Amino acid sequence: MIRNPILPGFNPDPSICRVGEDYYIATSTFEWYPGVQIHHSRDLVNWTLVSRPLNRADQLDMRGNPDSGGIWAPCLSHANGVFWLVYTDVKRLGGSFKDAHNYIVTCPDIDGEWSTREYINSSGFDPSLFHDDDGRKYWVNPQWNHRGPGTGQNATHSAFDGTLLQEYKPGQGLIGPITSIYPGTSRGLTEAPHLFKRNGYYYLTTAEGGTGYQHAVSLARSRSILGPYEDHPDLHVICAADTDHPIQRTGHGQYVEAADGRHWHTFLIGRPIPDDQGRGRFCPLGRETGIEEVVWKDDWLYLKNGGFLPRSEIDYGPEIKGLSDSVHVPFPAAMPPEFQWLRSPEPDRLFQLNQGVLTLTGRESLGSLFETALVARRQEDFKYSATTSVAFVPDTYQQGAGLTTYYNTSKFHALVLSYDPSLGRCLSIMSMLGVPNAQLSFIDGALTAIPDGDVELRVDVDHATQQFYWKSADTDWQAIGPAMPAYLISDEGGVGEHSSFTGAFVGMFAYDVSGRAKQAYFNGFSYIRNG
Repeated sequence: MIRNPILPGFNPDPSICRVGEDYYIATSTFEWYPGVQIHHSRDLVNWTLVSRPLNRADQLDMRGNPDSGGIWAPCLSHANGVFWLVYTDVKRLGGSFKDAHNYIVTCPDIDGEWSTREYINSSGFDPSLFHDDDGRKYWVNPQWNHRGPGTGQNATHSAFDGTLLQEYKPGQGLIGPITSIYPGTSRGLTEAPHLFKRNGYYYLTTAEGGTGYQHAVSLARSRSILGPYEDHPDLHVICAADTDHPIQRTGHGQYVEAADGRHWHTFLIGRPIPDDQGRGRFCPLGRETGIEEVVWKDDWLYLKNGGFLPRSEIDYGPEIKGLSDSVHVPFPAAMPPEFQWLRSPEPDRLFQLNQGVLTLTGRESLGSLFETALVARRQEDFKYSATTSVAFVPDTYQQGAGLTTYYNTSKFHALVLSYDPSLGRCLSIMSMLGVPNAQLSFIDGALTAIPDGDVELRVDVDHATQQFYWKSADTDWQAIGPAMPAYLISDEGGVGEHSSFTGAFVGMFAYDVSGRAKQAYFNGFSYIRNG
């Protein structure tokens, strides 16, 4: 069975590429470092993380990038014996402007050392590179319009001002005229263009309707790469808008022909659940990657199963392996592949891993956009437990370390080991409740004096709620504070899904806002899925 999502947890904007019998999917990582995740499969069922290619400062430095900025919508392709990776680094997200810079890196091997980035342009985000069958290459990206309503090509949403095409020549960059080839459909917010060619037609796949519950995969075609492009008879190939389908927010994907001649389309999805406080549905696992079989009819793509709704399960080959429980107590010799950190290309300033102990060096706060010592992994399950043990002796309340469920700088819950002048070493829970630049919330009843020695910390997440726990050598597990809302740690929490593009993480952190770089020592980490 293919079970959607094929890449669970925060894995949005899937760009799929086939090389022989090997399939690769690149997904967005936004402010998380290293940049871009690439998974590999030989059967479309079982996927393995094989590369995070943007791992050096000459490829990516996101210090100062806003929440949900950074790496948007990579495009992965293979031509001329090498892999090509196109990506955007978004430096400004809010307001009228989008400062979005687009680059290319290449590598002969998917898991090798990728090249230093080549700057291409900044006229919009979500670029892609199309390799035509005559050897020419074309760069495609939406044009961002900051001028306001009534000024763009698409009446539904003027900021998305048409899809631009320009020839690209290796070693020279963009050459020749810039052509606006497609304004989008009435659904608007037309982005994520991908070109492919079949039976003499150029096909343009786009994502429309925004990345929330009106999202869709749209398709247009033309006999000339320069257009004009005619819309699909149904406008869209995949769309779950205004339905109660368990798979929602379907859009932003790419077509691929399989080695066996069948046809597939990737797409991002969200799996909403109800919030127990009545705030509506939310997707605690963020935007994930799905895939669905498509068929050709009259030179147009349609879902094989009919309609617009992708299936949760598809009969297709054996499922060889399940998801790992990801238990690492203590840590192995190298950082487990599921962990990432925020923004910085200088991880040695943030953490070191030696002899099974992860040392975090306290830098700036959990609200910083520059240097945050936070090492975390994606939430991949509606129900899980995460546990760690920390050795940390703070001498001021300006130093803290602990365990956090984290979405971004304005959406997190953190169980913090710190210092209180009247209690000494203590635990507390601090939260940011979804309002950027707001004050921290300290949870009533959570402040607890604790004995000397290592402290074990745990969080149990169960769909819409989570609960923190602690124990020492002399105590059993004790709940600390009330059950906390998991709704906050989601796209929909706070500013909402049209401004929050990442996903829920759980991990270890340290900060020292006194500037003395106090270190915390974490003796292992476990993530156990509970259904």
